[in-house]
Amino acid sequence: MSFCFEPGPVPSVLILGSENRFPVHRIYCVGRNYAAHAREMGGNPDREPPFFFAKPADAIVEDGADIPYPPQTDNLHHEVELVVALGRQGADIPVEAALDHIFGYAVGNDLTRRDLQADAKNRGQPWDAAKGFDHSAPIAAIHRVADVGHPSAGQIRLTVNGEIRQEGDLRDLIWSVPEVVSQLSRLFTLMPGDLIFTGTPAGVGPVRPGDVMEGSIDGLGSLKNRIV
Repeated sequence: MSFCFEPGPVPSVLILGSENRFPVHRIYCVGRNYAAHAREMGGNPDREPPFFFAKPADAIVEDGADIPYPPQTDNLHHEVELVVALGRQGADIPVEAALDHIFGYAVGNDLTRRDLQADAKNRGQPWDAAKGFDHSAPIAAIHRVADVGHPSAGQIRLTVNGEIRQEGDLRDLIWSVPEVVSQLSRLFTLMPGDLIFTGTPAGVGPVRPGDVMEGSIDGLGSLKNRIV
């Protein structure tokens, strides 16, 4: 097969304890999946069906890498999240079978141009520019299910320059990981290499050049990046 120009590299994520890397197919994100965060964003935390948005696969940023402050925003926000890495294809997956499709878990940060998101909401427009920009999906190394099981509880937190900004517990997810995978699989055929950012706890806020963000989840280590 030949191409009109050389294809770019396949976006991928480090797998803890492995020489192999996890090739990224798509990045899905769940909106407002912690009650306190839903309230701080002006939403209703009741269990209405979850909604999803996406980021491009090449928005991935590795642990320890610097992140350039994005253009066209004056209000870049951090959002620490549990990330689910899928290892099996599936569609219309029952909740009770959803965990069988998971390869592993990681700490992620759903960076958001909050001013662009607010404007899009007011205009009834999509969130692509607010969520899917370059370098908007920092993620730490993936921990395989064989090593960590399926975390359903444990502290999730984020600090900026050592100061705690976000703190919650995975048990406070409105929609559990199996439910999220099942619901998403009704909309898309999920594929090996898909990542799902599962939502963020309360406390989201702005970061500026020079700030160091460090997200962590019990049993999954940490993710540290600096805004430049």
